[in-house]
Amino acid sequence: MTKVDIISGFLGAGKTTFIKQLIEQVFTGEKLVLIENEFGEIGIDGGFLKDAGIEITEMNSGCICCTLVGDFSKALQKVLEEYKPDRVLIEPSGVGKLSDIVKAIEDVKKDAEIEISGRITVVDGKKAVLYLKNFGEFFEDQVKHASTIVISRTQMMSGEKIEECVHILREENAEAAIISTPWDELSGEAVCRALDHGAEIEEFLQNHSEHEGECGCGHHHEHEGECGCGHHHHGHHHHHADEIFTSWGKETAHKYTDEELDFLLKALSETEGYGTILRSKGIIPMADGTWKQFDLVPEEYEVREGKADYTGRVCVIGTDLKEEELLKLFHI
Repeated sequence: MTKVDIISGFLGAGKTTFIKQLIEQVFTGEKLVLIENEFGEIGIDGGFLKDAGIEITEMNSGCICCTLVGDFSKALQKVLEEYKPDRVLIEPSGVGKLSDIVKAIEDVKKDAEIEISGRITVVDGKKAVLYLKNFGEFFEDQVKHASTIVISRTQMMSGEKIEECVHILREENAEAAIISTPWDELSGEAVCRALDHGAEIEEFLQNHSEHEGECGCGHHHEHEGECGCGHHHHGHHHHHADEIFTSWGKETAHKYTDEELDFLLKALSETEGYGTILRSKGIIPMADGTWKQFDLVPEEYEVREGKADYTGRVCVIGTDLKEEELLKLFHI
C-alpha cells in the first residue's frame, strides 16, 4: 500500500521548504516520489529538489485541481507503476483547492493500492488574515480540508500574533493538528507526532463532504451576492484557479544590475502598478557574471545566490496583471 501525502498551501507559504524538512527528517529511508504542479508556465523550483534525489513530474501547463484532474490521475498512476514508491508527496499549485486534489486521488484509488496518509496545509502566519479576506474561496478550502496545518514564519511573529493566527485557523478547522512552533526548533519526532495526530482525523475527513447550497468557501449562505470567499457570485458556484489568478512567465537574457533587481522587487512588493502580485520568483543573470534567485510574496522578498541556467526565467502570479508594464519592469 503506497501512502500519499498532500502538502498544500497558498502561494509562497513555504511548502517547498517544509517538504525538504519532511524528506530529511521524517520520511528518511522511504522510497519517495514527489509530484509537484506549478501554476504557471515556468517551473523554477525543480532543480532545487532534484538534489535530494527525488523524481519530479512538473506539470506546468495548468493546475492539478482544475484543468489537469484527468492528467493528474494518469501521472499518479504512472508514478505508482514505474517507481513503486513507499510514499508519494504531492505538492499542488498554491492556488489549488485541496478538496479537488483529494477527489482526484480518490479516483485513482479505485485502480491502485494507495491511501491518503495526510493532508498538510502550510499557512504563512503573517498573511493568513490578508488571504482569508481576499482569496477566501481558495485559502479557506486548503485550511478547512487539512488534517495537519503548519504555520510558517512564526519565528518572525509575536506570541500574541501566533495565538491570533491559530484562533483564525481554528474557526475554519476545529480538528486539525496545528504546528505553531518555528520549524527549525522542531525535531523529526515532533513533526511526526503532529502528522500522526493529523492521520487520526483523516478518517473523519474522508467521511466529510460538502453539501449542496454551500459556496466554494464552505459556508452556507442565505443570500445571493457576496459570499465569504470575497468574490461576488451570481448564485453559488465554484471558481477555478485560472478564472481568477493569472500566471505570467518569461525567459530573459537581460543581465540585471543590483540596482535594477532591487528596484523591480520593491516595485512588485510595494506598488499597485503591476496588478495584485501574490507571488513572484525567478532565476536571473547579473551584470557582474553571477546568478541570483529571488522569491517574493506581498510586502516581502528574499534574494539568494543561484546557479547558472541556460537563460534567465521569471514568473509572476496574481490577479489583474499588467503584462505590458511587467515587460518594461523586467527589461524584456
